[in-house]
Amino acid sequence: MAEGVEGARPQASSQLDRHLSTFYFVRHAKAGSRGHWSGDDRKRPLSKKGEKQAEELVTTFATYDITAVYSSPYLRCMQTVEPLARAHKLKVQAEPGLAEGRKLAAAYRFFGDPKLDEVVLCTHGDIVWELVEDLTKRRVLPAFREDFDKGSTWVVHVKGGVPVKARYIPAP
Repeated sequence: MAEGVEGARPQASSQLDRHLSTFYFVRHAKAGSRGHWSGDDRKRPLSKKGEKQAEELVTTFATYDITAVYSSPYLRCMQTVEPLARAHKLKVQAEPGLAEGRKLAAAYRFFGDPKLDEVVLCTHGDIVWELVEDLTKRRVLPAFREDFDKGSTWVVHVKGGVPVKARYIPAP
C-alpha cells in the first residue's frame, strides 16, 4: 500500500488499477520562516531551498501524465507547482479549498469528478496531516505515517470517489 518511491511511476498492478483516478497531494516546498515574515502570510514566498525543490518536482513528475494542476492560492503553494505545470504545458489553477485552515472535505470534492485523473493538488501541512489521518482511518494505509515533509507528495488512487490506495513520494 503506502511505499516510498523516487519518482518512477509503477506499472498498473491489476485490471482494477486501470479504473482508478489518481491525485497527487503535494505539500508546498520550503518557504521562509513565519517568524521572520512580517507581511501577509498568504504572500510568503518559497526560500531558495524551496525554489530548488519546486524545480526538482519537474524531474520527479517527468514520467507522469499530469492533466491539471490546482493549488492553494497562497504564494508558496503556487510557486511550488508553477515549474511542474509549465513542464506539462498546463496552468496552475488557484483553488481556495486547498488553502491553509480549510478542511480536507474541500480537497476531496475533486474525487467526485469522474473526468479528473492525474491531477496535482498543492496544499499545506494541515491538509496533508488530515489526509494521512483519513487514509489511516479508512485502512488505505496500514498505520499512521508522519510522512509529509515540505515538498513531498502523497499519491492517492480513487475509485468511485473513494480513496482505495496511497503511496508516498519523498520530498526532492
